[in-house]
Amino acid sequence: MRPDGALAAPPPFSIEDLRARAATRLLPAPPDPDDPETVPIGEFALLAPDHTPRAAAVLIGVTPRAEPQLLLTQRAAHLPVHAGQISFPGGKREPGDPSPLATALREAQEEIGLDPAFARPLGYLDLYVTNSGFAIVGCVAEVDPAYTLALSPDEVDDAFEVPLGFLMAAENHRVEMREWRGGLRKVHHMPWRDRHIWGVTAGLLHNLYERLYAE
Repeated sequence: MRPDGALAAPPPFSIEDLRARAATRLLPAPPDPDDPETVPIGEFALLAPDHTPRAAAVLIGVTPRAEPQLLLTQRAAHLPVHAGQISFPGGKREPGDPSPLATALREAQEEIGLDPAFARPLGYLDLYVTNSGFAIVGCVAEVDPAYTLALSPDEVDDAFEVPLGFLMAAENHRVEMREWRGGLRKVHHMPWRDRHIWGVTAGLLHNLYERLYAE
């Protein structure tokens, strides 16, 4: 409490500050990939005009430790697509999934053994369309720090936490030009220690930053 009796604002990147921002700045309902009125972000301009993206969802899990952390995975090195890349738990929508959140929680349980009971939804990001043809809903949730994991070796090699403050600092959001199909395209890139968070994952993190912390 401040000397004048007013409550002091929570420090930046604290879990209390994140909860307050999420309540007013995240989407309260997930964007609908099947609704033609939904305005996407991401790499949708790189898709062929006749290509319809496939619905998918990822879990953007924030763990409320002394310094809040985001839960990330490293894809298995033997996978045929995006092998070894840093990602969020998630995947494509299955016919039995009633919502994007259900997709994200199911995939997180399958990939890393995260019990859905440990995740409390906070809101949603904008629909992110990738050049590989997926329309991804980012489901932001608070993940109980008591969670336990059981990694599926068929899908992931590692799961780890990265400080929220690092990922949400504007100076850590880089945009680079990389070759793609004989040309150049912009790619988000966030090096952290010996890991490289780039592509769609870094793009989703930038959307989280724009939603919660950009002024």
